[in-house]
Amino acid sequence: MLRMLRKTLGIMLTLLAIALGAVVVALLTTAGIGYRLYRSADMGEPRLEIDTARYTVTRSNGVAHCGGSTLRRNPAGVWELTTGGDPLTRGAESGALLRGLMYYQERAFVDQIRRIVPSERYLRFLRSFIVIFNRNLGHCVPEEYRREIFASSRWCSHEFDAIGNAYERQINYHAAHDIGHVMQEYMLVGCSSFATWGGRSADSTLLVGRNFDFYVGDDFARNKLVTFCRPERGIPFASVGWAGMSGVLSGMNAAGLTVTLNAAKGALPTRAATPISLLARTILQYASTIEEACAIADTTRTFVSESLLIASARDRRAVVIEKTPERSALYEGEGEQLRCTNHYQSAAFADDPYNRENIATSDSPYRLQRLGELLDSLAPLTPARAVTILRDRRGLGGRDIGLTNEKSLNQAIAHHSVVFAPERGLMWLSTEPWQAGRFVCYDLGRIFAGEAPPEGRLDLPEEELPADSLFLRKDYPRIVAYRRDCAALRQAIARRERVDEALPERILGENPRFFGAWALCADYREEVLGDREGARRCREEALRLEIPRLSERQEIERKLK
Repeated sequence: MLRMLRKTLGIMLTLLAIALGAVVVALLTTAGIGYRLYRSADMGEPRLEIDTARYTVTRSNGVAHCGGSTLRRNPAGVWELTTGGDPLTRGAESGALLRGLMYYQERAFVDQIRRIVPSERYLRFLRSFIVIFNRNLGHCVPEEYRREIFASSRWCSHEFDAIGNAYERQINYHAAHDIGHVMQEYMLVGCSSFATWGGRSADSTLLVGRNFDFYVGDDFARNKLVTFCRPERGIPFASVGWAGMSGVLSGMNAAGLTVTLNAAKGALPTRAATPISLLARTILQYASTIEEACAIADTTRTFVSESLLIASARDRRAVVIEKTPERSALYEGEGEQLRCTNHYQSAAFADDPYNRENIATSDSPYRLQRLGELLDSLAPLTPARAVTILRDRRGLGGRDIGLTNEKSLNQAIAHHSVVFAPERGLMWLSTEPWQAGRFVCYDLGRIFAGEAPPEGRLDLPEEELPADSLFLRKDYPRIVAYRRDCAALRQAIARRERVDEALPERILGENPRFFGAWALCADYREEVLGDREGARRCREEALRLEIPRLSERQEIERKLK
């Protein structure tokens, strides 16, 4: 999308800004209060001694080993981690194996911040605000996960210690993920998910699909990691995320219970609470039924407002837990299917002002309606048809609304897409780019039973779903070229520099049905060329197209006047 690179500041930077707003009044009132809060901050860092030299990594036949844990890279490019045991063991072994990948993720993360805040002095200043805002975060995270995060953080680089020590950084990154969910106006998140069962599924069993649209730059999404964990306590589970992420974003356990997260609109957080991904981790590790999942969610206070789509093989159905920091509700839908985007659907939140605003001003209801169209037209659903839905780039009625439009289910920003078949113990995971590559298949029953994988592979090549060859041949090159050209034109606008007229014309040719292409070209014509008539024509065309958010339409109308 055209606004993405300009507006995405990085999740940590967003956290810093909100932390600043949360404590600035106290600091202006008296610097002494801020100092005392800083000095008394307790992130709950475990008092453990870990001899990193004990955790040696060996390699054989393309697989890295450390104790009972392994790391390999799938031929499709997905990193696969198997681990287990007590928190310290699985954290330390995972840290030793993922050392290089954790550095890569943090490097991509911090580079995004430093593009915006190049001053080391100011970064240290902002670090103080993080410490104050999250001063009690450790006490909101179960000790089991603090020990796991602490153990893995021993293999983090000291290069980023200006932000905090390794443990502080890793636990804060879990909280920063939540802030990214809050800041939907930056389009860090825009997830869509669904579930079908009974007559709506081809084999009558549960089927779950989800797009995890979480964008912090292409580099951050480059190394997907699927973790297969056999914890000392609880239920074995599989989770999709990135190196250093102990929380769960999308996952399924050996009991056939799945969890996926969908951000909702709510008040900005004012104090630390349990990061939503760690609540999802607790559910996945300790719940085997919907009732057990709801009990865990009801007793956990979280940072942000969120919808958790829970599907259970034992219950043979799915529900959505709609949760805010203050309360939660259960949405069960109607019939044998369930849809979820980024707003609440239960009667309990019908009059919630944040939810009403979200419905009125965002693209979430549009995507929910498009999901309904596709579920109806493709019923009964199979895994392959579920992937077709996740890859859909059209608007209502199948209309062309342009590439990268936030109103489409596939905005070409997904960190990952996944399909679960809980009653069969199968999961299909997308490969690059976005959800266009082939979907590799994993049999959790076989993996957790410890069966030797054929040819050293954990996935099932015979069950994988093919890549979207038409998209890769036709639209993928257009999106890459379009985003590159838009970045060049935005830079020219910022510098008030003229470019060859072929550049704006090329942008319109690459994505003619997307409002953002016309809006950007209008800004160039007015702000650089002084061509108000040309800008007017471009904005009028933009207003005739599908615009995701009310604020975007109002901004174009304001400029047109």
